[in-house]
Amino acid sequence: MQDEQQVQDEQRCGFIAIVGRPNVGKSTLLNHVLHQKISITSRKPQTTRHRILGIKTIDANQFVYVDTPGMHKSQKKAINRMMNQTATSALDGVDVVLFVVERLVFNEEDQIVLEALRKVKVPVLLLINKCDLLDTRERLLPHIERLSKLRDFAEIIPLSVLGGHNIDTVESCVKKYLPVGPFMYPEDQITDRSSRFMAAEIIREKITRQLGDELPYEVTVEIEKYTIQDAVVHIHALILVDKESQKQIIIGSKGDRLKTIGSAARVDMERAFESKVMLNLWVKVKSGWADDERALQSLGYHQD
Repeated sequence: MQDEQQVQDEQRCGFIAIVGRPNVGKSTLLNHVLHQKISITSRKPQTTRHRILGIKTIDANQFVYVDTPGMHKSQKKAINRMMNQTATSALDGVDVVLFVVERLVFNEEDQIVLEALRKVKVPVLLLINKCDLLDTRERLLPHIERLSKLRDFAEIIPLSVLGGHNIDTVESCVKKYLPVGPFMYPEDQITDRSSRFMAAEIIREKITRQLGDELPYEVTVEIEKYTIQDAVVHIHALILVDKESQKQIIIGSKGDRLKTIGSAARVDMERAFESKVMLNLWVKVKSGWADDERALQSLGYHQD
């Protein structure tokens, strides 16, 4: 009993919020830290719409990363307001904050994030991502000097998430700030999200990657059926769009594009769920869902 108590006393566990404007690499950072894909990614800004926990347990340390939507200026629709609220509320009760910015850029949306951090009393680490894309590193030093005057950052770390450069440094720095305390999650748990949620996100990622700028943000995915029979996962998913023209874009000529989306999603699902997947997709028009708070709630969009 005494040995068990000693082990618990030595354990450290903390929540680490990953914040920043859209498309600076927050979700990619989480996936690289976990060595597993938890958050969907694409080149399209605001791909992440929900708060997602990524849990990593190493020896006596448990890191609970909180991936958040990018904070942005646009408040035009209810979904934009909800994403900003989700990102801001994720700062409550965390032990460390990772503020991700991009190379030599610090713009109005970065400033919005900085303002949200004014009330944060825990250590804030500033991560300057995509530094591998700089033509010369000499330009980075004066930029770091300017950023260091914005607030008293606990650490400033240049890195390249895609290149894997300095991610270990980030983890080592975070580890220093983890509070002593028992683990919050089982050691083998990687996320707090359900398989149904992950399935919907994987489909949405494939749509975003396939269509890029062809389709606006009024696309979401609802899982109508998720069952397991004879070790096979059966999924029926509904892709919701705002207009009839968007429905035709997703379906494509003779349904070819929808088949491509479904095939790519199924491959990722089988890898994630370690099981054979039977996936059926339908596309439906639901006008105005992105600006309807009730519709957003029913579709799982809410301040977590």
